[in-house]
Amino acid sequence: QLVESGGGSVQAGGSLRLSCTHPGYTSSRHCMGWFRQAPGKEREGVASIDGNGLTEYGDSVKGRFTISKDRANNALILQMHSLKEGDTGTYFCAGAFTLFLRQPLRPNEYTDWGQGTQVTVS
Repeated sequence: QLVESGGGSVQAGGSLRLSCTHPGYTSSRHCMGWFRQAPGKEREGVASIDGNGLTEYGDSVKGRFTISKDRANNALILQMHSLKEGDTGTYFCAGAFTLFLRQPLRPNEYTDWGQGTQVTVS
C-alpha cells in the first residue's frame, strides 16, 4: 500500500513537504509520481521520478516543487515551495512496476495509488 502524509493548511507563499511510503516498490527500479485533484477537476500530474532518477514536472509547478527519493526510509518526497491557492487539492502518490513510463504524468500509466492527503493553500 502507498500511504501519503504531510498535507495540511498553509498560507500562500508557504511550503509543505509530502511523503509517501511505498513498501513493495524499489525506487531504483520503479517509476513513481505525485498527482493532485481539486474538486470538480480531473486528476493532474504534478511530478514523477523513474527508476533512473529522471524527473518530470507539470508546467504549473516547475521551479517550485521538487520530487525526490528517500532511500533510507523507502519513501517518495514532494517538497513544495511558493505555494499558491491553485495548488489546493488532494495529493496522491502513485506507483508503477516499471523502470520508466512513456508518459509519466498521465494517471492511467500507474497501477497503484494511495488514499491521498489534503493540501489547502489560502
